[in-house]
Amino acid sequence: MNLGPWIAIFAVVLAGGATALQAPTNAKLAVAVSGPVNAAFVSFAVGTAALGILAAILHARPDMVAVKGLPPYAWIGGLYGAVFVVAAAWAVPRLGVATTITLMVAGQLLISLVLDHFGALGVPRAPISLTRLAGVALVIGGVVLVRRG
Repeated sequence: MNLGPWIAIFAVVLAGGATALQAPTNAKLAVAVSGPVNAAFVSFAVGTAALGILAAILHARPDMVAVKGLPPYAWIGGLYGAVFVVAAAWAVPRLGVATTITLMVAGQLLISLVLDHFGALGVPRAPISLTRLAGVALVIGGVVLVRRG
């Protein structure tokens, strides 16, 4: 039995749980450090330190030939993370954790459908289908239920 996919599923579910924990943690931090942008800065500083330590432990060395060949968009992933962290830190006190995270997942799914459909940013093409749209509609319906609940 190939455990690779199961390990990946577990890791992604664990990361999703970490995201749910990150939102209220950074919202609390935002109160103490005068806003969600400052909270995101502190959060990224701590994350950068942790990643630096992990990279040192793993002796991770970049392939400089591959680095030089990267397209420009490959360098801005951290900006997306910054938007995510600031938005979550700002939204949690206003919407709650469940609504904030559910809305973020809905946004992720909508953009994911577009990226997959066009094969944008180097991802494999997967055309939008009624089944995929129905899946996203169910998540958006979940947003409505969570918000009303």
